[in-house]
This record gives sequence, structure tokens and C-alpha cells, in this order.
Amino acid sequence: LINRGGLKPGERLLVHGGASGIGTTAIQIGHALKARVFATAGSDEKTAACERLGAERAVNYRKEDFVAVIKPLTDGHGVDVILDIVGAGYFISNVKLLKTDGRLVIIGLLGGSTVEMNLKLLMTKRLTVTGSTLRNCSPAEKGAIAQSLAQHVWPWLESGDIRPVIQQTYPLKAAAAAHAIMENNQTIGKLVLV
Repeated sequence: LINRGGLKPGERLLVHGGASGIGTTAIQIGHALKARVFATAGSDEKTAACERLGAERAVNYRKEDFVAVIKPLTDGHGVDVILDIVGAGYFISNVKLLKTDGRLVIIGLLGGSTVEMNLKLLMTKRLTVTGSTLRNCSPAEKGAIAQSLAQHVWPWLESGDIRPVIQQTYPLKAAAAAHAIMENNQTIGKLVLV
């Protein structure tokens, strides 16, 4: 959000997968940074959880078109930053929702990795599209990320402004049951094995 997306106070942020572990944290970071936060999630229970965490409006993507809901809430301008775990499945809608000079940060490909579109909209809106994954980062890059987290995010953890959302803990011997809940997309936040 901060390093790749350049999110600043007062900007508008959309977090896809707002009820996921990454999503719940991103909503809280955006809220702590004083951004206007929006989210998407796959059930009314999950959208309500996103709103409790600081999203101004969370959209149940199974019932509503997130572009049609969020764009009017921004006076038709769109959002500054989108944190996307879906990838190709949302790419064109994301481009439509981003405002001029907006930034799309892709961190997952749940909706596929290949998309075809007219690049003119990217050019005319001067959009930035970037991706991020920790897997291929060098130890030095991971160290820089850790330092940035310590500087920007850790104080919010210490103050309680953001907190990990843990739906439930399971003993290690129940890992299969926890996996079944996760695979059925029934989680808000994280499941933890102890």
C-alpha cells in the first residue's frame, strides 16, 4: 500500500478480498493512514466485518458491481489505489474505477493471469500498474520491507490502531479441519494453528 501503491492520507483506497488476512490488515492500515477505504468481499457477513474494521463501504461482489457502487461515492472520480488479489478477473473493472494518476497493485491472481484490453485507457488516465510478491525478493529487499514496516506500520500495532484479525485458533492436529474452512472461503481474517 505504501511502498508500491504510494497511498497517502486523504486518498481513496479499494481493497479486494477485504475479509482475507491481507485484506483486513490493508483496511486497517488505510484507515490509520486517514485514507477513505472501500472493500470487496463475498458475503454480507464479510462486508460487515470490513466496515467494522474501517471501510467506508464494502461491496458484496456476489450481489453488486463494485465499480457501479463505489464510483458514485467518489463523486465520479474513482479511487487512487487498488490493492488487488484477483488479477485478470478484475483488471478491466479496476482500470475503469481508478482515477487519473491512479495506482493498481496486483498481489494475487485468484481470477487468472491473462487479460486482453485496449491500452488507451491506461495511457489517457496515466495509470500505474505494478505487481508484488515476496517470494522472489532478495534478503536485502526483504530487509528493506521489514524496515519500512517497522517505521510505518509497527507504531499502529503498538498503539492498537491496527490488530491482526484471527477468526479462530486450532490445535496442530486439527490442521485438516482448518484447511477445509479456508478452502471453502469461510474465513474472516486468519486461522492460526497452535
